Amino acid sequence: MNNFSEQEIIRRNSLEELKKIGINPYPADLFEVNANSEDILNNFSEEKKNFQDVQFAGRLMSRRIMGKASFAELQDAKGKIQLYFNRDEICEGEDKILYNIVFKKLLDIGDIIGINGFVFKTRVGEISVHVKKFTVLSKSIRPIPIVKTKDKKIFDSFSDPEQRYRQRSLDLIVNPNIKKTFITRTKVINSMREFLNKREYLEVETPILQEIYGGASARPFKTFHNTLDRTLYLRIANELYLKRLIVGGFDGVYEFAKDFRNEGMGRFHNPEFTQMELYVAYKDYKWMMNLVEEMLEKIVLDIHNKTEIKVGKNLINFKRPWKRFTMFEAIEHFTKIDISKMEEKDLRETAKNLNISIDETMGKGKLIDEIFGETCEKNLIQPTFITDYPIEMSPLAKKHRSIDNRSKKTF
Repeated sequence: MNNFSEQEIIRRNSLEELKKIGINPYPADLFEVNANSEDILNNFSEEKKNFQDVQFAGRLMSRRIMGKASFAELQDAKGKIQLYFNRDEICEGEDKILYNIVFKKLLDIGDIIGINGFVFKTRVGEISVHVKKFTVLSKSIRPIPIVKTKDKKIFDSFSDPEQRYRQRSLDLIVNPNIKKTFITRTKVINSMREFLNKREYLEVETPILQEIYGGASARPFKTFHNTLDRTLYLRIANELYLKRLIVGGFDGVYEFAKDFRNEGMGRFHNPEFTQMELYVAYKDYKWMMNLVEEMLEKIVLDIHNKTEIKVGKNLINFKRPWKRFTMFEAIEHFTKIDISKMEEKDLRETAKNLNISIDETMGKGKLIDEIFGETCEKNLIQPTFITDYPIEMSPLAKKHRSIDNRSKKTF
């Protein structure tokens, strides 16, 4: 046990004591649940006397032991609720082991228990559950961080980003509000899927292991297929396979795809990420912009029941139609300078006049990109389409249908 902390040793000893008493600390039996903390806290009524036979489970987050009576806090998937334990009701006969030993000494913060009881209000008006019976469902061997709150101030918070992102389950226990992010993500995906399915576009799965990776420019992850005796790559994009399905005769296909790029890591760049790609035959980029507007407006309405939401300090409005700029129009809008007909020399001079850092290796496309990035991007707060990238920036895109020196690519 030399490798264990003092807390872990104590908890392992408690585990063995539970077994000696005859309590299985990891039972496989079904534990029926008929209530949750959120439902109880929102809907309990003293007049109606509802929730008089509740059974639910959760993680023990705090205890206040006071002789033969105790209070505890239980956290389930929906929130936290106070529990009230009375020794003589938990242990009706002469044997008080379940309360005096199991509850008071062998349970720890982080243990998962199931409870049976009824709901009431304490003298100070707090909705609580009067426990008639409790069951040990899972003994926690490793201690969890204890976050304390007093006068709306948080102490000992579990806030280190490295720990939180590497130990997501622990983060969810200690910072339950994080669950909202996961729930919202699922709602976003469901809303997108509903929107696309109604238009009869087909959801597909395309190969993740590929002999020739493509569809984007990035360094791949390599692996080896023993049976085929050849090197394969984790896909960096699913674009090419989706396009092949369009070639094969489908009018519209989409995929929620796991893609992998063996490059740097950061807050906005992860080597493994999910993206949704959609391809539809016989359409153009103006049609696609309309579809994106409509889909995102629907997603925001589905989740928030309104089109305006607060993001950081900004109030973002997703209501259609959105602002549309060509790249040159955006630069002129924010700088009052028309660079659409400038050659490299003039672009370089313009960048210097705008105090934009450039170097001699930058060509025309990179200079335009730097001017746009420094003068426009920070000002594009509301949903905005930037279209018609200069062909020097996007040589693989088709030429504009009516303007020779611009591409048709959108952003």
